[in-house]
Amino acid sequence: MVDAAPDSSSSLNVQCCIVGGGPAGMMLGYLLGRAGIKTVVLEKHADFFRDFRGDTVHPSTLKVMQELGLLEDFLKVPHDEVAKLNALFGTTSIRLADLSRLDTVCPFIAFMPQWDFLNFLDDKGKRFYNLSVRKNAEAVELLKNGDRVTGVIAKTQNGPLRINADLTVACDGRHSLMREQAGMNVEDIGAPMDVLWFRVGKPQGSNDSVFARIQSGQMMVMLDRTTYWQCAYVIAKNGFETVKAKGLDEFHDNIVKLAPIAREHIGDVKSWDDVKLLSVKIDRLTRWARQGFLCIGDAAHAMSPVGGVGVNLAVQDAVASANLLFDKFGPGGPSLANLDTVQDRRLFPVRATQAIQVFVQNKLINRAISDKQFDPPLPVRIIGMIPFLQGLTARAIGIGVRPEHVHSIEAKRV
Repeated sequence: MVDAAPDSSSSLNVQCCIVGGGPAGMMLGYLLGRAGIKTVVLEKHADFFRDFRGDTVHPSTLKVMQELGLLEDFLKVPHDEVAKLNALFGTTSIRLADLSRLDTVCPFIAFMPQWDFLNFLDDKGKRFYNLSVRKNAEAVELLKNGDRVTGVIAKTQNGPLRINADLTVACDGRHSLMREQAGMNVEDIGAPMDVLWFRVGKPQGSNDSVFARIQSGQMMVMLDRTTYWQCAYVIAKNGFETVKAKGLDEFHDNIVKLAPIAREHIGDVKSWDDVKLLSVKIDRLTRWARQGFLCIGDAAHAMSPVGGVGVNLAVQDAVASANLLFDKFGPGGPSLANLDTVQDRRLFPVRATQAIQVFVQNKLINRAISDKQFDPPLPVRIIGMIPFLQGLTARAIGIGVRPEHVHSIEAKRV
């Protein structure tokens, strides 16, 4: 795989152009390059380092890594493994899921900064001569011939680059420019919350297994990144200005009430500049494809952070797309009917997952952040008492609906 700045030529011809170097784009690029399809992945930034990218690599994705022969090396990348997901409701700890009960190769969630995950795929893909990852290459214009998409114009350090492609795949996220230019229709499902994202230093030697904390009209998720906590503080939709109006000291106090373990380093949040707003949305396209064009991952369906499944849904989309399309790159590339099979395959898992997320948001999270007195709902208490049910919730989170397995081939180099 070539990983260099775009050359000085003004055009490039490929079979597949993937816009966006996130989990969907990098995994699809890896799989198509592996199958011998001439593929370019465009990443507009110079690297993969993004503070807001999801960290959770679920058992379904770890199974994909095993099927690709990458698991042993992948698990050598620094990460944390969590099998039991506990939530603290006030002072009551409840186990929501026990992934150790899953019958799978890796019955745990690997917490790994997403940039490490993407760098791993980037590095492993270098052996595929048909795959090129071009960084500092931002797709700014979708090329069309009548109703058919024929590629993109990319802005690079060496000037504009025209990329002619039999298939263009939009993996450029929930604010996808490519899907907008393609005229794709988006159905907004809605989300009653936003998330404030910040980091707090982790006291040396601390070991806290609590994943989520809910009390007194507040909720926060804490991700352990070895030397610091990455915190996701849940607020009402469009409520950031209200939080800021109450002052940074009150915000500090609220965080410490939720998580006393953060007291020592809460001063790491020195100003509101250290707190980033993540606007939560749930949506999906009514149709994922048109002639020469396909959307997958967040570009096709934005997921709530509930369950941390966004990365894994994106990877599943990529695996399904490669399975269904790798042998359809004849003259002109996959037909529209070929592309529609991706949506046919992935729409039910997306709908089912989003329905679960909406239920959790409305019945648990929205109540948790709006009610001053909040007791765990009866279904949650029942799950906490019955290990078998903790295995079922673990399967819903860790494996998901209709998990994908690698069926695309690895082409022999000639």
